Amino acid sequence: MPLHYRIGTSGWHYDHWQDRFYPQKLSKAKWLQFYASHFTTVELNNTFYRLPRETAFTSWYDSSPANFTFAVKVSRFITHIKRLKNCEEAVEKFISSAKILGNKLGPLLYQLPPNMHRNDEVLESFLSILPQETKHVFEFRHPSWLDDKVFEILRRHNVGFCVFDMPSVSCPLIATADFAYIRFHGSTELYSSCYSDEELADWAKRLANLTVNPKIMYIYFNNDAQAFAVKNALTLYRYLKREQ
Repeated sequence: MPLHYRIGTSGWHYDHWQDRFYPQKLSKAKWLQFYASHFTTVELNNTFYRLPRETAFTSWYDSSPANFTFAVKVSRFITHIKRLKNCEEAVEKFISSAKILGNKLGPLLYQLPPNMHRNDEVLESFLSILPQETKHVFEFRHPSWLDDKVFEILRRHNVGFCVFDMPSVSCPLIATADFAYIRFHGSTELYSSCYSDEELADWAKRLANLTVNPKIMYIYFNNDAQAFAVKNALTLYRYLKREQ
């Protein structure tokens, strides 16, 4: 069975995308509908800073097509303040809100802070409280986490490893769950550089040849400057279709 790709951007509500992506006269209330006519998924980033109201999740659900998927970045209160410890209540509250998205809810992304060093016991304990019916994926920013033993912990829980691309950081291209998750933050400048067609063609070959074949691959571009994310996501999708 061919690998199913869901490719989009990290967020869609950027004023500087008007004219570059959104038509000038299109009201912001219709931006998500316009976005969803080009992409099948989006990564919600604002959820990292504050938990949206239930009405926001409901609106996003109602404004998107039936086959659309929302990946949701988990609150920094859980990842950066509590640092995965003693946060059962916060996790339950966050996931309960995210589940308003119903069948459109994709993976929950836990981005750990760059100064959070590896601690297998903390990771194991945290994974044990997560509901198994929901997809979870971890983006480790400190290099100490990028280790085979950590990957094995994730595999035991069917939790995803977030492959990320950013300047001056090397990250292995692996899948630890029945899905893969990739984030592109910019190859030369963080969040603000545009990937060349040659770079994306190379990435398409690498992604199509993951040694552990997941069922689905979620791919998000976080280089929102000048709407590079939109351009790069559409280009990578074309290259990946050629690889199938």
